[in-house]
Amino acid sequence: MSFQGSLKELPLADIVQLVAVSGKTGMFSLTRAAEKGAVYIQNGQITHAKVNDVEGEDAIYALALWNEGQFQFSAGVESETRTITRSNTNLLMEAARRSDEWKILSKKIPTTEAVPQLVCREGLSEPVTLTPNEWLVVTGTDGARTIEEIARATRLSAFDVAKTLYGLITAELVEIRTKAEARPAAPPSGPAASAPGQASGPVVTTHSGVFNAVTRGDERRSLQILCTKVKQEAESAALAPGDAAIDRLYRAALGEVDKGRGLDVVRELIRSLEQTVAALRGRDASLAFREKMAPLL
Repeated sequence: MSFQGSLKELPLADIVQLVAVSGKTGMFSLTRAAEKGAVYIQNGQITHAKVNDVEGEDAIYALALWNEGQFQFSAGVESETRTITRSNTNLLMEAARRSDEWKILSKKIPTTEAVPQLVCREGLSEPVTLTPNEWLVVTGTDGARTIEEIARATRLSAFDVAKTLYGLITAELVEIRTKAEARPAAPPSGPAASAPGQASGPVVTTHSGVFNAVTRGDERRSLQILCTKVKQEAESAALAPGDAAIDRLYRAALGEVDKGRGLDVVRELIRSLEQTVAALRGRDASLAFREKMAPLL
């Protein structure tokens, strides 16, 4: 049995079921532009899948979201690797659920090839609290990487990155741009580049790669988020949520950010909080905190 066709006409779940119901063994090759994926079936059961750097169930879920591209089934091809033990029914039901959820996400995120960018919400005064996944995605968002690239860098699935970004977009902390819109503008040159009152060009805020080449407005927003995360990590290390000394240093840092200072504010905050954590919890806790914050120093 060998056949091929378009994913526009037959989505992944349908083509897998067509082969699985007959108990066949073989491999589906899937292509979408430069991307390539594969799904292996043995005696009608899905045993392995891969796309880009993703393997196993997550690869099935990613491929199930492809609504365009080509597929070809090659009978008799087996995989030496088995990454999937879940039943076809459970696997495809979860894929269908994610597909339905993607229809909602796609209203704000049309494609995983889109580029998220941090934005500065005017008038923001309250602290920003992020979940671990949100923090991971935010630190991978530099205004140039696509959602797919952030997923690879953070070792999350593109679906999970998009789902996390959806909440940040709804909170007006992130906006989505196309690749063309996200291309960095040429940096300004000459006296006009530093003229007061004029918007600056892309600013490299840190050599660590946490936030790279963001606009001036986005830099302020990035620094606010970084200060909040540093505060949360200090509270966690000191086992002292809501500690007055930590909060005082945090609010002082936010004030410095509002004055226009850059990443040095975050570094100063880390050093100050390192001492505070040592006083509250001891040297070991202080060293553990510093190790977590090392990428920002």
